Amino acid sequence: MYEKEINQYLQKHGFGAFCPKAVLFDMDGVLYDSMPNHAYSWHTSMASFGIDMDEAEAYKYEGMRGVETIKLKAREQWHREISDDEAQSMYDEKSRIFSTRPQAKIMEGVLELQRKIKRGGMQIVIVTGSGQRSLLAKLADDFAGLVSPQLIVSSFDVSRGKPAPDPYLMGLSKAGVEPWEAIVVENAPLGVRAGVAAQIFTIAVNTGPLPPETLSAEGASLVFDSMPQLRDSWDTLFDETRCTKA
Repeated sequence: MYEKEINQYLQKHGFGAFCPKAVLFDMDGVLYDSMPNHAYSWHTSMASFGIDMDEAEAYKYEGMRGVETIKLKAREQWHREISDDEAQSMYDEKSRIFSTRPQAKIMEGVLELQRKIKRGGMQIVIVTGSGQRSLLAKLADDFAGLVSPQLIVSSFDVSRGKPAPDPYLMGLSKAGVEPWEAIVVENAPLGVRAGVAAQIFTIAVNTGPLPPETLSAEGASLVFDSMPQLRDSWDTLFDETRCTKA
């Protein structure tokens, strides 16, 4: 069913085989239905500093390190560069507001999907642009037995966030696998771009308001409409990708 997309991936990167041993998940909008909370927090916090950032823009910049997003918006609207410390203090306010929001639910279908992945003998890696320690701490509890703290990549691990490939390259390094031995699961355009730049087979799950074409345009090999749809398709995908040779 997915042979065409897999072969296109192999041809694009010149790889001889596709043998997944690890699945690299984004966090917000993939593991948690948390993007509405982030969108509100970005809009409210940036407004307090005099930066106009509507809630829809949060989806546009999703996956980028928070301080990088703030520096970009300051450059656009203030026409000057701000320091890391200034950006961090603004991001701290965004994090504070986020902490007051209702707790985001685990995305429907993702726990069952990860259990399938584990049963298949594959590693699970989390690759997020978040630097909110409260969110990172929740992962070990909410995904007990599935997510290991040693296999989490956050904004603290890289100096360049998504859409640069660095976070996913770090994820490969932590898992000890090569690009053709991994799969990325993303929901954001910048995250998809990062996964593709790292030469990893990238699956997009459209859990937000963006049209699916936005994700395929960034190079996603497959686009699913929901996490349950990916969960239900996983056995077919995994059977075909156990080790596909070019």
